[in-house]
Amino acid sequence: TAADVLLWRNKKNSGAVLGVATVIWVLFELLEYHLITLVCHLSILSLAILFLWSNASTFINKSPPQIPEVVIPEKCILEVASALRIEFNRGCTVLREIASGRDLKKFVIVIAGLWFISIIGGCCNFLTLFYIVFVLLHTLPVLYEKYDDKVDAFAEKAMIELKKQYAVFEEKVLSKIPKGPLKDKKKV
Repeated sequence: TAADVLLWRNKKNSGAVLGVATVIWVLFELLEYHLITLVCHLSILSLAILFLWSNASTFINKSPPQIPEVVIPEKCILEVASALRIEFNRGCTVLREIASGRDLKKFVIVIAGLWFISIIGGCCNFLTLFYIVFVLLHTLPVLYEKYDDKVDAFAEKAMIELKKQYAVFEEKVLSKIPKGPLKDKKKV
């Protein structure tokens, strides 16, 4: 399962997953190989091997390769599209609630999070950021499982300090922002 891979319970599988991710990152980031080029080269290689095998099979009295017919069912595509639509609508609803101005704390948290992500994004490209997150997902759960008591104690202290800092921020900055009356519009 995914938990076994992330928690390194099967070291061969976890190492293989991390190794494949590293090879992909090296190919695309360090060697500047492009995804479309890689897909085309792999397709050329596969087609050439199958073509040669099919033609050589008559000379060596072997049966030609059995190439399966691949058909994607319409139901599968419709289910994926429906799931994407539901998640997109949910995301739009969350953004609308944040932008409506009803929850200032959530608004500030989202703005701070987006600002932090933009700073990180300015330092590295998407693939490198994705690789870093992937490596962290393969190391942090193991470290937490090993040192959970120390991490929980540190996280509790950090949350207390963050709440104190937010209270100061709310008192000095947010409380001084004038708030207008919220108008509830009737839905038609």
